[in-house]
Amino acid sequence: METESFIIELFCRVDDQIGAEEREPLAKLCPSEIVTLGMLFALKSQGNRQFYRWCSREWRHLFPRLPERTRLFRLFAKYRQLTDEFFATLGLFGVADTIGLELLHPYREGRSATQIGRKGLSNHRWFVGVKLCILVNHLGLPVAWECREGNVADKDFQQYVADFAGESIVFVDSGFHAAAGDRPNIVICKKGERNQRMVVETLNSILTGGVILKRLYHRTWEALSAHIGYALALVCLLAQWHWERHPDDNFRALSVAQFRL
Repeated sequence: METESFIIELFCRVDDQIGAEEREPLAKLCPSEIVTLGMLFALKSQGNRQFYRWCSREWRHLFPRLPERTRLFRLFAKYRQLTDEFFATLGLFGVADTIGLELLHPYREGRSATQIGRKGLSNHRWFVGVKLCILVNHLGLPVAWECREGNVADKDFQQYVADFAGESIVFVDSGFHAAAGDRPNIVICKKGERNQRMVVETLNSILTGGVILKRLYHRTWEALSAHIGYALALVCLLAQWHWERHPDDNFRALSVAQFRL
């Protein structure tokens, strides 16, 4: 699919989902255009200056009222809540896991009082950044997420998972186990148990190599939350788009590789 055709169809799919959102009287872009650009930013996996140059140089005819760069990224943060409309629903069971997002080189830790990254442990290695907890359904599609400092333990996300009590059981690894007791809807799985949990590993692979969410550079929680929200919403949208193009895929493989720009 050509890039221009992809962007147009992406906008149409976004507008079908949130087209009812009202446009502010003095706004240059409608909410659907902002969310589409936010998803393109997540998919392009570049810095904000590189992305804005690419968008302004190549696609100004699709977004003729594109605002100034810093204004555009403030709009991404302002309309981040709209990304929740693209998330999947929880089925009979869900899977929760954490992934470390690197924000700083370890040598740069502590150089600024405004840094939001903290030193933590993820996947048996140290990093300086934040820890992202993702809840996915049985297909591997994101349902909800929460982000905290990198030094937070996995068990501290139990309350976040417990908010779905009564809706579904959630499979987690032993890192979520709390000595004080586990939430009733949480099922602690030892290594090698319940292969259904592997769907979250597929999602983690996409976030690492597909939308390049593993290493970021944001300095504020607002910008970081916006980037994560658009990236996860994009994965939901593109995965369902892929299934529509491949109706014979009975296993519903989670793939977004063919949509890379």
